[in-house]
Amino acid sequence: MMISKTSKFVAEMLGTMVLVFMGCGSAVIAGADGTTGVGLLGISFAFGLSVVAMAYAIGHISGCHINPAISIAMVAAGRMKADEAVRYIIAQILGGIIGSGILYIIFTGHPGAEMKPWALGSNGWGTGYLDQYNTLSAFVAEFVFTFIFLMVILGATSSKNINGGFAGLAIGFSLVLIHIVGIKVTGVSVNPARSIGPAVFAGGEALSQLWLFITAPVLGGIAAAFTYNSLIERPKKQA
Repeated sequence: MMISKTSKFVAEMLGTMVLVFMGCGSAVIAGADGTTGVGLLGISFAFGLSVVAMAYAIGHISGCHINPAISIAMVAAGRMKADEAVRYIIAQILGGIIGSGILYIIFTGHPGAEMKPWALGSNGWGTGYLDQYNTLSAFVAEFVFTFIFLMVILGATSSKNINGGFAGLAIGFSLVLIHIVGIKVTGVSVNPARSIGPAVFAGGEALSQLWLFITAPVLGGIAAAFTYNSLIERPKKQA
């Protein structure tokens, strides 16, 4: 059965909306400063379980990328055409903004709501952000975390993987693992759309630091694609 471009666009937009709303919402609503309430482990699971849920909800429609770094890496790995990736990325960014917008409406309805720097679960680094890691630490963390994330994705979704039905679980739980380690460094992006959404509403530092959360994940994803294809599972040459 052929799946339309519109269906894939809507699936990616809704999937990214859920990821951003639930993931960032766990930090903003369930833990006001991202470290209390449900705690770091709870926030980590909120992001990972969002991916698991969406993988089984829309994976059969669009593949459930819900992340521009994944779509770009899939192009680099030869698993996706560039024009389709562009449509996916637009949908993902819109979804991230919509998810953040919903969170903004809910959050600002609280009597004690205050849009502080890096509000709505925005990613960041440096003075005033969580454990105040420097720019190099933030860039290396986002690059390496995304590299690891994409290696899991590429392996879990390989046609040679006999456990492909469990790909959603492997991918989701790898994101949990990444968050457990990385929240205190950057809040964990590994996903430009996840960073763009909150930054649009938070402005200020979150918006000015957005470049890192676009550049590092994209480069990390591309590096994973080339590493996977070169050293682990070389794609078959076309006849």
